[in-house]
Amino acid sequence: MAASIEHYQLPLPKIAGAVRLLIVVAPYYRQIAEAQIAGARAIAAEAGATVDLVEVPGALEVPTAIAMAAARGLYDGYVALGCVIRGETTHYDTVCNDSSRGITLLGLQGHCIGNGILTVENYDQAEVRANPDGQNKGGGAAAAALHLIALKRGWETRPASDAGKTDIIRLAGELDGPRGA
Repeated sequence: MAASIEHYQLPLPKIAGAVRLLIVVAPYYRQIAEAQIAGARAIAAEAGATVDLVEVPGALEVPTAIAMAAARGLYDGYVALGCVIRGETTHYDTVCNDSSRGITLLGLQGHCIGNGILTVENYDQAEVRANPDGQNKGGGAAAAALHLIALKRGWETRPASDAGKTDIIRLAGELDGPRGA
């Protein structure tokens, strides 16, 4: 049933000026991580972004590494990658919830982060999601970061006097239908 559902993906945004992304990956499952990195790099290249890569021991360290990099202000956005596979203990829940919470809190502080940390039941599910020629969740995380960068830059260049006016900020593609949400 789920395979028949069509998912819509926004086209990549056009971003004026240089874009620097940092990929932070937990390579615990090396083959999965390499596929995710390949997908993220391909999307970044398609958008003309430059990419740096750092590895951390596990998914729990991904938000910390992003926070340290963000404090330096060297990057426009971040791509969080890794994979957590359910095991026999509740450690899975802790790692999934806390890594996601850390990334969300950083995003709420205004950092442009695409979360590509896979949380799956088994290795086969991870392979499908990581495959750059399949679901390409690494590429999806890079695209999410790029969309947030475009949105942030759009708001940074918009005069404060425009605040509160009803308008649509279109990041990619053309508007269809009436102007409204």
